[in-house]
Amino acid sequence: MLGRMSLAVTGTIGIDTVYTPRERREGVLGGSAAYFAAGASFLSPVRLVAVVGDDWPSTHRDALGRFTGICTQGLETRTGSRTFSWGGRYFEDVNQRETLFTEVGVLQEAPPRVPDAYRDTQFVFLGNTHPAVQADFIDQFPQRKLVVCDTMDLWIKTAHGELLSLLKRVDGVVLNDTEAHELTGIRNAVSAARHITTLGPTFAVVKKGEHGAVLVHRDGVAVLPAFPAPEDRVIDPTGAGDSFAGGMMGHLARLGRTDFKAIRDALSWGTVVASFTIESFGPERLQALTHAELNERHEHFRSALGVGS
Repeated sequence: MLGRMSLAVTGTIGIDTVYTPRERREGVLGGSAAYFAAGASFLSPVRLVAVVGDDWPSTHRDALGRFTGICTQGLETRTGSRTFSWGGRYFEDVNQRETLFTEVGVLQEAPPRVPDAYRDTQFVFLGNTHPAVQADFIDQFPQRKLVVCDTMDLWIKTAHGELLSLLKRVDGVVLNDTEAHELTGIRNAVSAARHITTLGPTFAVVKKGEHGAVLVHRDGVAVLPAFPAPEDRVIDPTGAGDSFAGGMMGHLARLGRTDFKAIRDALSWGTVVASFTIESFGPERLQALTHAELNERHEHFRSALGVGS
């Protein structure tokens, strides 16, 4: 074991409106970087790089502040700008969702800069944003050891060339099965992930929602089921994928390793973190989560599957 390494995340901080079949919530703390940082903070200190407008509620800043592992020195607030906001509706099948609105707000402006104090970060996660912006962030972490990115269908369709250029520069990519199919034209998740590794990354993780996740690495393949959450505990799936990535990267940063076994074992931590995220709106459940609860659920999951600790 090399010891704990520094971890940073870049991405969005947002204000969400979420409709589920049973409830509607407005003004929810959201965004890929918020969910990632919340999930990662249980396993490793995490440095947040993001930007919000001056309409961002102080209660959201306080909520992030309750996660003792999150450093917000890289969270920039811009006067006169509006925070990114998103609204979505989930159906009875929570794997089905429609976007009601997206207001990009401050994301139309120049991205935030990485603070000098963060430049020695070794583990970097590039949360979902334009691939050209993600590529610019890479150069701001000159001591990087592992860079992993997320993406979405919008960039696959509208910034395909820039996304392919980005993939040549990262070590790993995390995306869902629909996005993997759109990127590669291959429906089988394992085959799609294997093709992605020919585009540059050493590994690809394909998320399959309630069906778990697939890891294809140049040194092996692993398939992990989702945590078997009871239906009545699935409140809001928003951010589950981002907190999954947070748990995965948090475990890798605390190990200081990037090999196949470490990444395979990290998937179990990501899965368990995500299983808590869906139990409430926004990161509310993660705010109340204790390390004891997380470790206990992970131990049950690990014991059932025979994966590493």
